[in-house]
Amino acid sequence: MSLMLQHVRAAARANRLANERLHVAIATLPAEAFHAPRAGFFPSLAKTLNHILVIDRYYLDSLLGQGPLARSGFYAFVPADDLASLRRRQREVDEELIVFCDRLDEAGLVQVVHIDRPDRVDRDLAHRVLAHLAMHQTHHRGQVHAMLSSAGVKPPQLDEFLMVSDAPFRVGDLAAAGWSEQDLLGVP
Repeated sequence: MSLMLQHVRAAARANRLANERLHVAIATLPAEAFHAPRAGFFPSLAKTLNHILVIDRYYLDSLLGQGPLARSGFYAFVPADDLASLRRRQREVDEELIVFCDRLDEAGLVQVVHIDRPDRVDRDLAHRVLAHLAMHQTHHRGQVHAMLSSAGVKPPQLDEFLMVSDAPFRVGDLAAAGWSEQDLLGVP
């Protein structure tokens, strides 16, 4: 298996684990804190997490070859009103992304993806769309991280999922997901 395939598969799993850590931290807050106004591009935990969810769905649908469905799904998106439903829906999308990445082969990495926009159709290679998606997720999870700090919750560490040296810090995360180090990193 190529290094690029190993990377996209590990990154998809790291994405799920990072989302889980954030959701666990947010669950320690009172329910009303989910919608409380906060500093950020999307000014609440709910709005920021729903943005991550809808964009994940949009790009995953595009990667799956469902361009027009991706755009219509984006406009029809109904935000999750509480953390429990958001967490469930995010986990479903995260799992779909993992399955997609696990099914990718070398040819799939360079497959042209059609991204249906309101005024055009963008075309790019799957590996670049996946890289963009990972950057988008990281960008907005960082905003949630800052919001947690301002809410008085110690934000979780979100970057302990890809390096071998971080293995001791992710033991509980892997156990909760039912994964081994091999499952996460895709290496013997």
